[in-house]
Amino acid sequence: MNTTFPLHTAIEPGILYFGTPVVLISTTNEDGSANLAPMSSAFWLGWRAMLGLGARSKTTQNLRRTRECVLNLPSSALAAAVDRLALTTGSDPVPPGKQQRGYFHVADKFARAGLTAVPSETVAPPRVAECPVAMEAVLEATHPFAADDEAQDGSVVGLEVRVQRVFVHDDIRLPGTEDHVDPDAWRPLIMSFQKLYGLGSQVHESTLASIPERLYRGPDIDRARQVQTR
Repeated sequence: MNTTFPLHTAIEPGILYFGTPVVLISTTNEDGSANLAPMSSAFWLGWRAMLGLGARSKTTQNLRRTRECVLNLPSSALAAAVDRLALTTGSDPVPPGKQQRGYFHVADKFARAGLTAVPSETVAPPRVAECPVAMEAVLEATHPFAADDEAQDGSVVGLEVRVQRVFVHDDIRLPGTEDHVDPDAWRPLIMSFQKLYGLGSQVHESTLASIPERLYRGPDIDRARQVQTR
């Protein structure tokens, strides 16, 4: 057994984005048009997701006002489209903090990215046709972030959303199943320290794979079945 390990060194990186999936969040603006924004501070538990967003962003304002969104997951093949949305904002005028970072206002984000909006079933914001995964969701709770620090309190929020519909492209479904995604076919776009990556091949079979996915099914799935199509 190898008992020689590299030494740890204490560092102070400005961000801690070690690698998370990119999400294109579609929301509805005040005039009924669609906003589309890339983000990567997201994680899922069951059919719920926690989204970390700037409190003053257009996406946050729209989501808190309408309580609806779509979480569109782009594949690594859509990296160029996602990058065309970088440094854009639906806010007009552009907030001072974003001005400092070089952001500029774009009204039609779908056109800017070269992506196609398609109607959703249970929420007003559209899905992105090109994204292999799209999850229609509603806002359930807003959680304070860094409330212990006066300098940060109110600048970032955690938005808990509940998924009502999950749509996938057929080419990422596991053959012979109805509800399983094939991890060998699904290639999410990953953000790691402000750079975009794809997934490599599987490195090891996980022991957790022996647990049937049905054992993770929670009550939110039954609740989603009761939501009527608009």
